[in-house]
Amino acid sequence: MQVTSLLSRHDHDHNHDHGHHHHHEHGPDCGCGHDHEHSTVHLWQAILGAVFVLNAFVVDWFFEQGHTVASVSGCLGAVILGYPIVVTAVKDLRKGRLTINELVAIAVLAAFASAAFGVGDYKTAGIIAFFMLIGELIETRTAEGARNSIESLIKLTPTKARRLKADRTEEEVPASQLLVGDVIRIRPGDNVAADGVIVSGQGSFNQATITGESLPADKKAGDEVFAGTQNLTGVLEIKVSRAGTDTTLGRVRELILAAEKTKLPIMKIVDQYMGFYTPLVLVIGALVWAFTHDLNRVIAVFVVSCPCAFILATPTAMVAALSAAARLGILIKNVADIELAAKINAFVFDKTGTLTTGILAVSRLMPLGDAKPAELLLLAASAEKYSNHPTAKALSQLASEAGVPLAEPKDFAETAGRGVKAQINGDTVLVGRAQWLKDNGVPDDFLKSVDLNETEGWSLVFVARNGHCIGWVGMQDQTRPEAREALAELKLAGVRRVAMVSGDRQAVASRVAGEIACEEAKGDCLPQNKVEFVRAMKAKGYKVAVIGDGVNDAPALAAGDIGIAMGAAGSEVAIHSATIALMNNDLRRLPFLVKLSRSTRLVINQNFLFGLLFIVVGLSAASFGYINGITAAILHNVGSLIVIFNSARLVRKGEELEHFQPEPAPAKAAPANAGRMEPKLA
Repeated sequence: MQVTSLLSRHDHDHNHDHGHHHHHEHGPDCGCGHDHEHSTVHLWQAILGAVFVLNAFVVDWFFEQGHTVASVSGCLGAVILGYPIVVTAVKDLRKGRLTINELVAIAVLAAFASAAFGVGDYKTAGIIAFFMLIGELIETRTAEGARNSIESLIKLTPTKARRLKADRTEEEVPASQLLVGDVIRIRPGDNVAADGVIVSGQGSFNQATITGESLPADKKAGDEVFAGTQNLTGVLEIKVSRAGTDTTLGRVRELILAAEKTKLPIMKIVDQYMGFYTPLVLVIGALVWAFTHDLNRVIAVFVVSCPCAFILATPTAMVAALSAAARLGILIKNVADIELAAKINAFVFDKTGTLTTGILAVSRLMPLGDAKPAELLLLAASAEKYSNHPTAKALSQLASEAGVPLAEPKDFAETAGRGVKAQINGDTVLVGRAQWLKDNGVPDDFLKSVDLNETEGWSLVFVARNGHCIGWVGMQDQTRPEAREALAELKLAGVRRVAMVSGDRQAVASRVAGEIACEEAKGDCLPQNKVEFVRAMKAKGYKVAVIGDGVNDAPALAAGDIGIAMGAAGSEVAIHSATIALMNNDLRRLPFLVKLSRSTRLVINQNFLFGLLFIVVGLSAASFGYINGITAAILHNVGSLIVIFNSARLVRKGEELEHFQPEPAPAKAAPANAGRMEPKLA
């Protein structure tokens, strides 16, 4: 009876044509059983058979003369219950394979035969077949249940969408018919039907299905939204950029379901030995018969030797770990990577966008002369009000946080890469690089006040009013708030080396490394230098994980033992180039991943040990007649359930992380300063 090895099962669509059910041809089948076309039949078959067997007991107890009726009823029950088991075994034999199915079939046939020759009882044969079928049901249902838990994690996208026609009226269309370029309207409470960009309106979105982050993200016109996320507030119009299975959600779903089918190295080893296992048990059965001539013992030996607990050991743990990870927005594409993540002892981080947010923020306000800080900020932010430059965004962000009301600029003019000029409340204001002020005739004595080094990643803008410099503003790329804590946790988890590589100047890299307590930092890296750095580390015997945002570090991600892409929700490249994709930017997911993979390995080993002990003890007990066929069948189910429940503990992992929200990551930000070496592709 079978264990559907979750990892080698076909992706069953519900409309799958059961007639053309192909079975995997990979050597000995690791299932102890039936092909899945039976799993629909099983429940009613098991119930119907059980009714006949029960009837046989009832007739025997209440009517002394009813023995023939009881026999017929028991026989019918045994046939109904035993039929699917025997059919599967015959199919296997015709394909020239000897699998565990045959053990069960022989046990059921032996019980049946002993009843036919008057030695045993049809009721016994029926009960054994019944418990084996129930065991099979538990396992298929576990497989399906695990599947469904993953499916429900990836909340399916809505089936309908409100598309706007040319005359701005709404028409309801199936989501599958949406095309790139369509404009759809999303009302509060609606799930988004396709990936797209907001054209008008603003709203707050729950993106937990994609990123695993529980707090809502605020979005406005120009921001990207993902299929399967839910709009909580506001009416928006969205222009579709990816539809159908192309959406981020569609990709995520395909990847998770594909991961479930990949195999662990240990599973492949188990598969290889299954071909020897069945003949071995048959030999043990023959020896028991030779020495005892007790058919009941032989039946018990065959039933107890079904290694279902053993075969379920890995798949159940894997699926539990996959769903715990998926809930937190961690996509693992190949199950074997869970095994690999447990061995990782070195992490290499890319700096920009990974350890830092990739966005400029104001760190210093330096008024000169008698100017006040608030005045400096007011003039600078007002003059930059209509600029899209990262410095302008940093200034307006600070002004809104400090509650400084902006004035309306007149005669606004921007010179790319230099600065802006505007009239504010009747004053002529200049904001920009030092050279821009000099070009406009501002005396250059203001440079003496600068005590920051631009090579350390500071971006400076100077502000002049009516031809006099009134101060300057220093900005830098912010490190992520949780970076320091995450690196400390990795160290606690036993990671030996943590390094940072960056395309920025060495001084910038060293400053960031200092802030987050990362002992190794290498600046001035082109993509190929990052790859060399990773290879050198691997050559020293480290198992290396590379973490980047998947844009310009795809080669480095591929060079590590494991490549982890951060913030992959909107990036195709990241989802494809990495072995593991983090759909959000929370660095604390990394220590969690290391711990999860270690717990998974532990659970699998516990399951295997239990499975082995179970079979060894069970075989001995059956051979010496301590347990009969029925007890063996019940124990067999208990063993499977123990393994399933042990694995299920993994599903709860990481619940404490679900309610933590780091700074919301914006869609790919523009480079923080124009002269940067790391080109970020938008």
